[in-house]
Amino acid sequence: MICKYINVEKYYPPDFDPSKIPKLKLPKDRQYVVRLMAPFNMRCKTCGEYIYKGKKFNARKETVQNELYLGLPIFRFYIKCTRCLAEITFKTDPENTDYAMEHGATRNFQAEKLIEEEEKKIQQEREEEELNNPMKVLENRTRDSKMEMEVLENLQELKELNQRQAQVDFEGMLDQYKEMERRQREREKEEDERETKEMLERALVKRLRDSDSEEEAENAKDRGRKPTADKPTDILTTDGSSGSQGSSSVSVKKQKVESWERSVGGLGGKGALGSLVVRKKPAHSGCKPVSTAPRQAADTQTGTGAAKPESSTASNGQPAASQNGSSLSLLGAYTDSDDSNSD
Repeated sequence: MICKYINVEKYYPPDFDPSKIPKLKLPKDRQYVVRLMAPFNMRCKTCGEYIYKGKKFNARKETVQNELYLGLPIFRFYIKCTRCLAEITFKTDPENTDYAMEHGATRNFQAEKLIEEEEKKIQQEREEEELNNPMKVLENRTRDSKMEMEVLENLQELKELNQRQAQVDFEGMLDQYKEMERRQREREKEEDERETKEMLERALVKRLRDSDSEEEAENAKDRGRKPTADKPTDILTTDGSSGSQGSSSVSVKKQKVESWERSVGGLGGKGALGSLVVRKKPAHSGCKPVSTAPRQAADTQTGTGAAKPESSTASNGQPAASQNGSSLSLLGAYTDSDDSNSD
């Protein structure tokens, strides 16, 4: 038995007959599920959703019946809108090496495609003109050479401009700009500090002026308040320090005593109360008491509450009342004498 090997992976026996293999009867318009990307920008007619070029879809693919281009089949693709799930179809266009929109969406405007089509049309017209007119060929060549010269001149200008820019020290310019900004910031900071200092000084001067004006107003009020003694007893309530501002302490005491005597009356001397008291005649008949009535009358006429010192002795051998003794003390002495006489 001889074995026949077609390749390494498959083995065909010697009695293999390919015509005996049954063929599957599949429909010609059958569909396959393929993964593809949107070939151009489109907009859905149902909801207005934009579908951009390169968006990936799970599409169904089928072969278009009765349509061929130079023996090449044309395929149709079915996709769904990403928003409303409406069906969109487009097919291949081998003649223009592109895709053609069929149903469900509109193709967005593409300027590049129009420019390419326009350039192709102009090139075809030029070739047709040059084919039958040799003068037109010369004119086109002259125009092309002139355009090339203009392009070279523009290119040379760009090169010179780049060289001039290359000679510029950009790092130095940036450093100078940073230094200028730093100086500007320092200047602004100094101005702010100076303005702040001036404002503080003005506020301090104003505060001092206000305090001075307040002190002057208080002094004026104090000067306007003149001490007035409506009553003589007001001097008793005044401080000893206030009296020392124009006179000595002795004169102040005298003023106090005089004001008291004027308001209340003198109790230390022989005044009106002293005239009311009458001494009793002593028991001894041989001695006459010294009369003080004229002197008391003179004292009452002068109005002074003080009596002159007088030295006298009673008949009973007791000393008389001194100058500073009051009339009440004299009265007590007389009552004592009465008690002694009664005894």
